[in-house]
Amino acid sequence: MNESRKEILQIVVVLVGIIFLIKLFSIQVLDSRYAEMADSNAILRQVEYPFRGLIYDRNHKLIVYNTPEYDIEVIVKDIKKFDSLKFCEVFEISSDQLRTKFKEMKARKEYSPFKPTLFIDQLSNMDFARVQDRMDEFPGFYIQARTTRAYSSTALANALGYVSEINKTQLANDKSRIYKQGDYIGQSGIEAFYEAQLRGKRGIRFKLRDVKGIEKGSFNEGKYDTLSVPGQNLITGIDIDLQLYGEYLMKGKSGSIVALEPATGEILSLVSGPSYDPTLLTGKNYSANFRLINSDTLKPLFNRPLMAQYRPGSIFKIAQAMTALQENVITPETRIRCDRSIINCHGAHSNEDLRGAIANSCNPYFYNVLRRMLNQDVSHDPYEDTRIGLSEWNKHITSFGFGSPLGIDLPSEKSGLIPTPAYYDRAYHNRPWKFSNIYSIAIGEGENLVVPIQMANFAATIANRGYYFIPHLVKAVGEDGNPLPKYTERHYTSINSSHFEVAVDAMQKVVEAGTGQYRARLADIIVCGKTGTVENAPPMHDHSVFIAFAPKDNPKIAVSVYVEDAGQGARAAASIASLMIEKYLLGQTKRPYIEQYVLNNKFE
Repeated sequence: MNESRKEILQIVVVLVGIIFLIKLFSIQVLDSRYAEMADSNAILRQVEYPFRGLIYDRNHKLIVYNTPEYDIEVIVKDIKKFDSLKFCEVFEISSDQLRTKFKEMKARKEYSPFKPTLFIDQLSNMDFARVQDRMDEFPGFYIQARTTRAYSSTALANALGYVSEINKTQLANDKSRIYKQGDYIGQSGIEAFYEAQLRGKRGIRFKLRDVKGIEKGSFNEGKYDTLSVPGQNLITGIDIDLQLYGEYLMKGKSGSIVALEPATGEILSLVSGPSYDPTLLTGKNYSANFRLINSDTLKPLFNRPLMAQYRPGSIFKIAQAMTALQENVITPETRIRCDRSIINCHGAHSNEDLRGAIANSCNPYFYNVLRRMLNQDVSHDPYEDTRIGLSEWNKHITSFGFGSPLGIDLPSEKSGLIPTPAYYDRAYHNRPWKFSNIYSIAIGEGENLVVPIQMANFAATIANRGYYFIPHLVKAVGEDGNPLPKYTERHYTSINSSHFEVAVDAMQKVVEAGTGQYRARLADIIVCGKTGTVENAPPMHDHSVFIAFAPKDNPKIAVSVYVEDAGQGARAAASIASLMIEKYLLGQTKRPYIEQYVLNNKFE
C-alpha cells in the first residue's frame, strides 16, 4: 500500500514538473508577450528609417530629395495618467480624432501594447518644434524621426510619381516581408518602378530606459544596433530645363510632349498636360490633396505620354511608306495621282513621287499604297488577299514598336492598337471583310491607336535609320552605375536601313517646303518632321500632332507632340516641337513670336 502511494506521489511530482516545463517553454519561446513586457521596461526598440535615394537630371541637377518629418509612436503599456484634453490641445486634434486613432491603432494586425506603434504620422518641422518640449507630459509617447520627399521644382510630377504609406492590399501582397504597417512605398512613376533601388534598408537601435521611462543611452553599447542603409540615387536622362520649358509651353492645354535622345533612348523630357504640383502629395495633407487632384475633371494624374491612346493621323504615312518599300510594291520614284474622288485631300499638289507625297501628306497616294500592299493577288480572292496582306503589313508596322508596350521604366504604359485579321474578324462578327472596309488605316485613322511615347520612339527610329533603344528615364542606377540592361539593347525594325534615307529626305522636305514650313523650320538647324491632324468627334476640333528630329545628321533629339482639340498639326504641335528642339540645341529660342503664338492658345 505504501509502495503504491509512493509511486503515485512520484507520478504527481513528475507531472507537475512537466507542467512547469511546458509553461516555462511557452513563456520563453512560444509566447513573446512576457519577453516584450520585460524588455519594454528597460529597452526601447527604435527603427532607424533609411534615406530614400535622390533623383537627379542628366546634368546632375537635383530633382527629388528628402526633408525631415516626424511620427509619434506609442507604447500603450507605458501610458500613465493620460490627460486626453491636454494631448488634443498640444497636437491640435479633436477628441473624436483621438478616439479614432486609438481604435485604428488597436485594429492593426501587428499591434501590441508592449511595442512602439504608429499613432500620429507626418509631423512637419514646424509641428515638431511645437510639440517636442512637451513630450515628457505624455509618458508612453515617443518621437520617431524619418524623411519625406521634397522637390526642387513642380516639374515632372507625372513621371516622378509619389510616395505614401503602404496600404493593406500592398502589405498583404508583399512576399518579401520587407514592409511593415506605416512604411512608405513608391505608388506611381519612377518612385514605384525603382522602389527596390530607392527604398534602402531600415536599421534598429536599442536604447536603455529607467523605471520612469527616461532614456539612458544605448543598450549594451550598441552591440545589437544595425545601421540603416540609404537607397541608391538615380541619374535620369531628363534635362530639367527642357522639361520646365515644355511644361511652360503646355500651360492651358491638354496633351503631351515627349523628347528622346535617339542614340541612347534616354528621355529628355516627358510632359503631361495638365499636371499637378508634386509637393501636394507629401506631408499630412496627402489624403485630402490626393482626393482633390483625383477628382479634377482635367485628369492631372493621367500620364498622357504613356496612357493616352490616339489615332496617329498623317505621321503614320511614313510607316506606311517604309512598309511599302520593304514589300516592293512601290519605289521612291513611284508617282500616284492625287485623285480626290477616292478620298479627300488638302493643299495644291498632284502626281507626286513618294517624297513629295510625304511632304504634302497626300491621302490618295497612301490609300493606293496600302491597296497595293494588301491586294497583291496572291490567292486570287480579294478577301483572302487582304487577310494575307494585312498580316504582312502588321508584322512590319509592329517592328517599329507600335501595338504593344515598349517597356519604358514607368508603370501603366498602354499598348495602342495595330489591327490584325483576327481583330477584324471580331469586329465584323466573322462576316467577310476586305480592303474597302479598312482603307482608313492607310492615313493613320480608323482602328489604329498609338501612344505618344511610341510616336517619339518612331521619330528616334527614323533618326537612327532603322533601330531604337527602349525609351527610359533612368540612365544610371547609383552615382557611377548604368541603366537597367534591357535599355542598352538595339531593337531593329523589319525594314532595310537603306529605305530610311527616303523618309529622312521627305521629312526634311516637310519642314523646308511642305506642311511644316511655317512654324517648324529653323534657320541654323536642319529639322526633319511630319505633321498630323487627327480626326476628333464633333463639335471638338481635331488633335494637332507633330513628330520631328534634329539635326538631320547625327541627330541629338527626337520629339513627338500631341495637343488635344488644337486643329492642324502644322500649328500648335509643330510650333511646340520646334521650340523644344531650339531650346535643347541652342539653349534658347530665336523666335519669340512663335513662343507667344503657342502661349496665346489661339491656333488659327
